[in-house]
Amino acid sequence: MDILGQIHADDIISPRPLANWLLIAAEDVRNQLGLPAGWLNAQMAEDTLFRCGLPAGIATRLVTREYSPNLTISFIGLLDQIFLKLHAAVDRDGGRHLQDLLDLAPTAAELLASAVWARTQDPSEPFRFNMIQMLTQLGHGNLAHQI
Repeated sequence: MDILGQIHADDIISPRPLANWLLIAAEDVRNQLGLPAGWLNAQMAEDTLFRCGLPAGIATRLVTREYSPNLTISFIGLLDQIFLKLHAAVDRDGGRHLQDLLDLAPTAAELLASAVWARTQDPSEPFRFNMIQMLTQLGHGNLAHQI
């Protein structure tokens, strides 16, 4: 499970460093459920997301769940999952991110918005080329001229 950030004053900020109580709780859950080491991590936050910017409006689309008086978790919404999965699929040559993206079944409009945002993360021509290849593979090569 990826920790994208922490909410502070209605803004999403880097979760680094992860709180010690959270690391202890994650280890307890890992041992109880037999999960692999690092099952809960902030690797995504270490990537360029905080240097280049999160998708606009992401904080307004969070889905919040209260599990106890001391534990509230906000999950990113469907559109933001599409944004991040398209970026990851292009950046990392598909793999599980591509399958996750396919499972989300994005519309052409969602893919276009995601591609435009992903180009803010990496404006290089090789990334653009790979993005066009990915959109074509997804059956939306016609969007290439818009990114």
